[in-house]
Amino acid sequence: MPAESSRTRSMIEKRDRILDVALDVLGENPDAGMGDIASAAGVVRRTIYGHFPSRLDLVRTLTERAVADMTAVLTEVNASAAEADAGWAEFVARVWPVTHRYRVLLALRRGEYSEAIHGLLGPVDDLLAGLVKRGQDSDVFAEHLPATILSQLAYNAVFAIADNSLSNGTLSARAATITSLLMLGVPEERALALAGDQP
Repeated sequence: MPAESSRTRSMIEKRDRILDVALDVLGENPDAGMGDIASAAGVVRRTIYGHFPSRLDLVRTLTERAVADMTAVLTEVNASAAEADAGWAEFVARVWPVTHRYRVLLALRRGEYSEAIHGLLGPVDDLLAGLVKRGQDSDVFAEHLPATILSQLAYNAVFAIADNSLSNGTLSARAATITSLLMLGVPEERALALAGDQP
């Protein structure tokens, strides 16, 4: 029994390592193939296919992982009694450490896997729209666009800043927080205060 448990643990660790490497490889090149990922992970292609029968399965699993991470944060933020703009700032601060890793999903969402990824990201989209709608209802966020669209614009800005930060290191969570809050219609002084001393 212990041998079986050890083997299972080893398989899970290998699968998680492949997913971590896949995020990095696809982050550099969203068109990278399974062979590229296998090479970067130091395994043969057969090993990758043993865990993920197709590239779509791999991308779907990466998306599910991202959705789990982001919905956990958003559920906590939405459950708090904080104003919606403070909730948004908290969301950006907590998600920022992994934003650059998951930014590839935005690129893949526009490609051949758009339907699958769009469907899986639905819970994140709904929670973000709910947070923005709450802010609109309490006059914290602008109402010039529907919450579903406004939340996507601000959310995409965070990922665009993460992408730029990765390439030249000049932008930060503070920049992402302030920019996205301004896009949501928060006055600059309030946005600066909410960003606080974020790096």
